[in-house]
Amino acid sequence: MIKVYSTPACPYCVTLKNFLKEHDIEFESIDVSQDDKAREEMVEKSDQMGVPVIDIDGEIVVGFNKELIKHLLEIKD
Repeated sequence: MIKVYSTPACPYCVTLKNFLKEHDIEFESIDVSQDDKAREEMVEKSDQMGVPVIDIDGEIVVGFNKELIKHLLEIKD
């Protein structure tokens, strides 16, 4: 399961989610601006408060690192 920790005001979060949708990648979108428990979980995984944070089967990526995300999800384009 892929989890995307994000906030509505974050442009990189929107870009990341659009990128995943364009490649038909299913993910759980978690709004850490509204969910204290999820925010704590994100900080525990990433050691920071910035968004987006994406959890790909336990691999944590901070920010929209397109090349790393493509590698981890085996996206070819």
